[in-house]
Amino acid sequence: MSQPAARPPALDDERLTLEGLPTTGPGRLLVIACGALAHEITALIRANGWGHVRLTCLPAIWHNTPEQIAKGVEDLVARHRDDYETIFVAYADCGTGGALQKACDRLGVGMIEGPHCYSFFEGNATFAAHGEDEITTFYLTDFLARQFEAFVIRPLGLDRYPDLRDTYFGNYEKLVYLAQTRDPELDRRARDAAARLGLAYERRQTGYGDLETALAEAARG
Repeated sequence: MSQPAARPPALDDERLTLEGLPTTGPGRLLVIACGALAHEITALIRANGWGHVRLTCLPAIWHNTPEQIAKGVEDLVARHRDDYETIFVAYADCGTGGALQKACDRLGVGMIEGPHCYSFFEGNATFAAHGEDEITTFYLTDFLARQFEAFVIRPLGLDRYPDLRDTYFGNYEKLVYLAQTRDPELDRRARDAAARLGLAYERRQTGYGDLETALAEAARG
């Protein structure tokens, strides 16, 4: 079951380029990513010493209005194509209904396989194997555990109208936290989120899953 849809709150523009990541050496690669993946991708770039890789992000809140994603990616590719040997898109389909894949195919750039970040963090094959068994599951990642209030509670109006909780989440049974890191504070936040939504709680340590694999392949060129 897909996550509940909502209009985005009034947030600051989250487009960013991480200037702290130097770009050196041959085969310059630009990764265009969802802002929700900025922390994880930055960690992978630094851990692997990918000095030739730079990152630029579109607003994470666009997941609530996914019709903006393909056009946003197209605009960034057009802006940066001449500056990099390769461009890679660190999004899965993410609710675009295939529009992002079509845009990437037309532009000749690669992207991550899978329906959404929950799938590629756990591993697309593993996630798909759950199938119908998890149709009543609500997922969190590290990012959503940190930003639960801004990206779930406020967009759905639950801060103002808590009685709407069962309207949105009455058909869910559990919250699964797909953890990229081992952080007790994020685990606590995820548990609190499950309690706030009235759902059973499960934590799965996924690491970076297929995100790391896809970025490593792109970085090798």
